[in-house]
Amino acid sequence: MDFGFTEGDHTFRTHARTWLNTHLTDAPTPHAWERALGQAGWIGIGWPPGKDGRTYGNHPAPLTRQVIWAEEYARSTAPPRLGHIGENLLAPTLIAYGTEEQRQRHLPPIARGETFWCQGYSEPDAGSDLAGIRTTATPDTTGGHTVTGQKIWTSLAQDADWCFVLARTEPGSTRHHGLSFLLVEMDQPGRIEVRPIRQLTGTSEFNEVFFDGARAAEVVGGEGNGWQVAMGLLALERGVSTLAQQIGFAQELDRVIAAARASGAAEDPVIRARLVRQWAELVTMRRHALRTLGATGGPGAPSVAKLLWGGWHQRLGELALAVAGESGAVGPHPWSPTHPYELTPTQHLFLFTRADTIYGGSDEIQRNIIAERVLGLPREPR
Repeated sequence: MDFGFTEGDHTFRTHARTWLNTHLTDAPTPHAWERALGQAGWIGIGWPPGKDGRTYGNHPAPLTRQVIWAEEYARSTAPPRLGHIGENLLAPTLIAYGTEEQRQRHLPPIARGETFWCQGYSEPDAGSDLAGIRTTATPDTTGGHTVTGQKIWTSLAQDADWCFVLARTEPGSTRHHGLSFLLVEMDQPGRIEVRPIRQLTGTSEFNEVFFDGARAAEVVGGEGNGWQVAMGLLALERGVSTLAQQIGFAQELDRVIAAARASGAAEDPVIRARLVRQWAELVTMRRHALRTLGATGGPGAPSVAKLLWGGWHQRLGELALAVAGESGAVGPHPWSPTHPYELTPTQHLFLFTRADTIYGGSDEIQRNIIAERVLGLPREPR
């Protein structure tokens, strides 16, 4: 793909950068920030209009401007998005697989920054291998489903209004058969419980979610077609956002390089060679993402992207700790009952990146996808 930016794109970049610089000084709450983004038309700028020409409360824009906005947002160090999952995962999925009624109901409040979503995929015994999920959903008397089971590693569940849940709707089905993609409202006291998961970093970015007879009123893509919808969503997950992610990676690498220069670690030829390699690999990842963005990459494209950035980011965490040297093992404050567990940014980077080659589909799963679905190699014996 010949991915080039026009003069109009450069003007758009200036507008996006100016808006972010102006409004970030207000330091709004996360919910107020989402509403500000929605009011300014920055949410869902890449959504196509419906078949009748109506938009879903967004401003359609070409792929280049979606990339520009994502990059400028990451470059501005704006706060993490509460609406990321609704805008970048659910919305494209509804556009591809949902009914017009579902789009008209759910997309406008996402575009306004008023409704937030989380993803109910992984389970304690079905992480990278989603075909092993055990959460069940049985038809109820109202035409919906009753959901029972447990999901884990659920980002933003504590703030979400809705959850899209992959559940088994056909009794006795196995693997990828008999699954459905359900929309579940989170405000169901006594039927849905969210428990934060405390991680190695001492923070809780993820949650466990327990469904005890929760009601799901809607199915996306038809009952029994959940696997197709779920796989389509995972392919969408690593699109434009990958380029924005790389802006964040570049900022982290810049900080590691600055630390190496300040401490003198950059004079070590081994450290210097590792820094150069991280930089060269990041440039390569960006060019690969630009080359494949918008093209039909097939089932292996998201897996290739995940393998590239997962290993790269993990090596960056290891390099950051090597640059820090012995001081990397020491916290910023002496231990005390009020500050029993506090990490430096370097320590947080190292510990968090240990999971990069596991979450979102482990490296082993990604390689299996490439081998079996792209190269046509025989499946591993189970």
